[in-house]
Amino acid sequence: MLLDPRPKTSRNDLFDREKELNELHNTIEKKMPIVALTGVRRIGKTSLLRVFLNEIDLPHILIDARELPPNYGLRDLYSLISSGMSNKTFIEKMRNILKAVKGLRIMGFEVELSWKGRESLLLPVLFDYLNKERIIIAVDEAQGLRGPRGTIFLDTLAHAYDYDDNLSFILTGSEAGLLLDYLGIENPSSPLYGRSIKMITIERFTKDQSIEFLKQGFKEAGVTIPIKYIESITELFDGIPGWLTLAGNTIINKSGKIDLEKIKTQAIEIARKELQGIANSRGKRYALILKSIAQGFNTWSKLKHRLEELEGKTVPKSALYNALETLEKLSIIKNYEFLDPVYKEAIKTF
Repeated sequence: MLLDPRPKTSRNDLFDREKELNELHNTIEKKMPIVALTGVRRIGKTSLLRVFLNEIDLPHILIDARELPPNYGLRDLYSLISSGMSNKTFIEKMRNILKAVKGLRIMGFEVELSWKGRESLLLPVLFDYLNKERIIIAVDEAQGLRGPRGTIFLDTLAHAYDYDDNLSFILTGSEAGLLLDYLGIENPSSPLYGRSIKMITIERFTKDQSIEFLKQGFKEAGVTIPIKYIESITELFDGIPGWLTLAGNTIINKSGKIDLEKIKTQAIEIARKELQGIANSRGKRYALILKSIAQGFNTWSKLKHRLEELEGKTVPKSALYNALETLEKLSIIKNYEFLDPVYKEAIKTF
């Protein structure tokens, strides 16, 4: 269903993403080594990825890097990869190859990888074995691979890029700047420096697309909603499918009862918790900067002056520059504007 809040798995439930889906198919058919699938939060990257993986007749591994702790270790990384390999379809297609890999055991439809000791398995060696078949390795929210052990996967990517022609990697990222920083294709110190990566960016719906998405979703659910409410939801959430789905699904679960203020409050609370996580991990200054931008301080000089007033001290230019750059890489703002209107409203509650 269009307004089901869970990630989609069928093209029939993926509204108006034919262009992006076909581009992904064409790219993989050309055996592009690395594809970066980017877009703001709740734009539908995971849905597009899962629909694609369900349509291809190829073995694939899907892992969610959000499951890694911030300072993950080797065991965490191997556990995540083994979890992605532990699915019936993949093992049935790859069993004979997997059985030959030293440091890998198959137990039913689960894979065990050795990460230390005499039986330890290096990831480049594992991928060399997988290269005996055409395989897709997908990493959702791949910026989560950053960290002390991030170079291990990055070195493996570089090795596979050069030597494993049958492997293609699809990396999604809501924090596009952090993902590209991690890959480092323009950083001479990165293993992937100078490599070519295919970028596919998923854009938000237009106003007309948003209205049609909601109309079709409500029709599919057998719920009649006056067009004025559909237009109000569209204006509120600015073409971001995740928020539109939240609103539509809430109305469906309430049998057509509409409370736009309650829906708005619910969305703002979700966004507020996410922004709080950023403030907790990066410092109070980040919240102050975002709140100031939301209040209209939308130039360098205005923002710097406002921040110094709030903190009661001078703020070095480099500190403000670094904070703004980070917030842009997190895909929260761009050019002193919020990329998601819900986040703009949420920061006002701090």
